[in-house]
Amino acid sequence: MGKKGDLSNFERGMVVGARQAGLSISQSAQLLGFSRTTISRVYKEWCEKGKTSSMRQSCGRKCLVDARGQRRMGRLIQADRRATLTEITTRYNRGMQQSICEATTRTTLRRMGYNSRRPHRVPLISTTNRKKRLQFARAHQNWTVEDWKNVAWSDESRFLLRHSDGRVRIWRKQNENMDPSCLVTTVQAGGGGVMVWGMFSWHTLGPLVPIGHCLNATAYLSIVSDHVHPFMTTMYPSSDGYFQQDNAPCHKARIISNWFLEHDNEFTVLKWPPQSPDLNPIEHLWDVVERELHALDVHPANLNQLQDAILSIWDNISKECCQHLVESMPRRIKAVLKAKGGQTQY
Repeated sequence: MGKKGDLSNFERGMVVGARQAGLSISQSAQLLGFSRTTISRVYKEWCEKGKTSSMRQSCGRKCLVDARGQRRMGRLIQADRRATLTEITTRYNRGMQQSICEATTRTTLRRMGYNSRRPHRVPLISTTNRKKRLQFARAHQNWTVEDWKNVAWSDESRFLLRHSDGRVRIWRKQNENMDPSCLVTTVQAGGGGVMVWGMFSWHTLGPLVPIGHCLNATAYLSIVSDHVHPFMTTMYPSSDGYFQQDNAPCHKARIISNWFLEHDNEFTVLKWPPQSPDLNPIEHLWDVVERELHALDVHPANLNQLQDAILSIWDNISKECCQHLVESMPRRIKAVLKAKGGQTQY
């Protein structure tokens, strides 16, 4: 049996169109899947009153949160992005004649475009370092991908056996992911697990070196001489390469600076702005390793297994992945310029 009852405006238009095309009531009903009675009634209304609109929009229960209520709820979100659904409902109901439940709050927030999301974690950038980041971006805004191909990127990262389940959630709209009120700032800190140092360039994935303990200047000097030096001289035999490192204390030690001065005729150390992991594409490789670790069928049970898993994942990162990351550098520079040295989506 065909569909009965009131039809949408679109469906009513289809009925009128079918009848005007010369189809009989039975043919229209068979074609559109509506009952003959519905076809007859809709077409009759159109003939007599010219009516093609439905009264559906006036049906159903009236919305408990009107436009004014939505503005009130929006102010509550802006005041506290981390408020839970229960807290938002409680605060909304204060002083209101008609209270609402949490389900209504959730429905209203979704109608307004809000969803509960985990906030982006970004470094806390001081005013001084914002200026340095902006200066770096301006100095390299005309660099092309060809220029960035001459840079070898490096960094350290720590991977943990276990992760905390505590997660902060905030309410935001789709285009508010980088709004300052929707961010969680972080600072560098230690922790248990396996620490590694790695490097890569457009041309190839570089070595990944496990670090037994906290990286100090002596240990970093060994990495520089045993891994950075052969990589740079092999990849950039014309001495046109740049080596990138961040501003960790061990990187700025006197013995490290003296070593780089002794080899400045072989490659150049890129002057790097502080608090700029978003500018370093190797951070994405750490994310790749982290995701692959979480996706393992059998998770590492001890630090030795964790280290083996990290090394295995690193060795399987494709050359195409490295090249895509280097190609992103002009966009990263533009993002820093647009943010005036502040945090970016990278």
